[in-house]
Amino acid sequence: YYWNDRGEKLIDASSGMFCVNAGHGRKEIADAVHRQLTELDFIAPFLRAHPKSFELATRIAELTPGDLNRIFFVNSGSEAVDTAMKVALAYHQARGQGGRNMFVSRERAYHGVNFGGVALSGIVNNRRKFGPTLPGVAFMRHTHLKENYFTRGEAAQGAEFADDLQRFVALYGAENIAACFIEPIAGSTGCLVPPKGYLKRVREICDQHGILLVFDEVICGFGRTGKAFAAQSFGVTPDVMTMAKGLTNGAQPMGAVAISERIHDTIVAAAQDGAIEFFHGYTYSGHPASCAAGLAALDIYRNEGLFERGAALSPYFLDGLWSLKDLPAVADLRGYGMLAAIDLKTTGDSAIVAPPLIAEKQHVDRIVECLRKTLAGI
Repeated sequence: YYWNDRGEKLIDASSGMFCVNAGHGRKEIADAVHRQLTELDFIAPFLRAHPKSFELATRIAELTPGDLNRIFFVNSGSEAVDTAMKVALAYHQARGQGGRNMFVSRERAYHGVNFGGVALSGIVNNRRKFGPTLPGVAFMRHTHLKENYFTRGEAAQGAEFADDLQRFVALYGAENIAACFIEPIAGSTGCLVPPKGYLKRVREICDQHGILLVFDEVICGFGRTGKAFAAQSFGVTPDVMTMAKGLTNGAQPMGAVAISERIHDTIVAAAQDGAIEFFHGYTYSGHPASCAAGLAALDIYRNEGLFERGAALSPYFLDGLWSLKDLPAVADLRGYGMLAAIDLKTTGDSAIVAPPLIAEKQHVDRIVECLRKTLAGI
């Protein structure tokens, strides 16, 4: 809950901004950050490290799919996306394919607000006021089709849009494409769930042509889909994965990039002896207080079984939202796990609903009741 300046109690139906998966005011996290600041408040991340950064990296690697075991810490989801772009470029440079410098994104995609992420953005208003950004970005069509309106979970139509990537290979040449960036569920644009088979088809095309597949899990990660990451929910493992938000339960700024062993080993092997293998990083990367918050958050997720709890509550949550489908103001409903969106006929906007994973049925009932009253008045 929040309390506003008038003392009114507000239920947080969006987990802050998809961050506070374990709820607000978690004393365990506050205490962990306090202890860390009294023990070690800061250490420069270049050529140095501290125990909790290794511990947190190990804990994250235990959750990631496949061999995404190499973790690079940043301070936000936006920084994670820019870092993933540089990882892709460095990987292809290291394997002697430096001509691969194009990126593929999607219409209605959101990948943060840093320069690289804005270049990948398929949300027009996020780009328009800045003019030209980075060249060499191609956009696949989005999969929000009228045939799929009011679909719970993966839609039946639209998997063939994955072949846009194959078309870009024919148009630009695979030898020029570095990576394809995808949100497994496009969050900021209104919870666009992929059609059945869509992500697997993208994975197949990337494998055929040596293109890296990057999943932006900044919103989906840490239990929102019923698994640690949406990649596991959809059964598709990317080469690179970005994360943030729920990593520290929103208590400290932090993001991370997980990369496969193959990518890590290729970049490291290409470096000269004694040289920095990946010349990148931020002053606050892997900050001790953020690592402490991350470890405490992961402890809560594990000890309270919050990923499983979200999966168990999801059917009730989606049932409640779908009870609103016949209201005159509702144009469409979409949802997966504990993430959903309601499109409004009046404005075209989307109301995104993503309660904390600690929510109970009574909280879902209250959220649905508030939405029903609000939508009925539009």
